[in-house]
Order: sequence, then C-alpha cells, then structure tokens
Amino acid sequence: MEDLVARIGRLAGALPGVETGTSYGGPALKVGGRAFAAVKRADLLVLMVPLDEKERLMEMAPEIYFQTDHYKGWPAVLVHAARIDDAELALRLEEAWHRRASAKLRKLRG
Repeated sequence: MEDLVARIGRLAGALPGVETGTSYGGPALKVGGRAFAAVKRADLLVLMVPLDEKERLMEMAPEIYFQTDHYKGWPAVLVHAARIDDAELALRLEEAWHRRASAKLRKLRG
C-alpha cells in the first residue's frame, strides 16, 4: 500500500513549483516555500483551505473532513486519508496549491 507522502506527491506532482519539505517537523508539500498540504500522521493529512470552504467540506463529508480544537479558527482542515479517493484528493490538493501559488505559477497551470 502506498504511503501518504508518496500518494500526495504523486497526485500533486504535475502542479508547477511543488516542492517537498517539512511543516512542524512532518512531511509537507510546498509552493514558493509555503506549505499547502502536510502529513500529520500516516493516515491523516492537513490541507490549507479558507475558513468558509473548511466549513462546507466538513458539512459535506464529515467522515473525511474534520477539525480538532487546535485547528478551530485556522484555515486548515484535517483529512482522513483512507476515506478520500484519489480524484477528490487530487482536486483538494490542486485547490490548496492554487491558494498558495504565485500568480506566475497559477498562470502556468492554466
């Protein structure tokens, strides 16, 4: 079974300017030095999302998206990696990337 770091790397690999790094000591994907996705545990991902989008995702699919007290009020949502399929995860990664990428990099994506 593919580990979460490899999975998000594969799904976000075609996005311009994506680099691997760390965020708070764990593996992360970054663009322009800014993290947009980070692995919290082997089965748990943190995605950067606007607060209104975060609320919508948690209402839409609470079995996938959630927050702990630590993330309340922050533009990040927790994702149960085993409960999200590759198509949806790829979409969420691209959306998170888009919010962090420079205008120049977004233009390359089209």
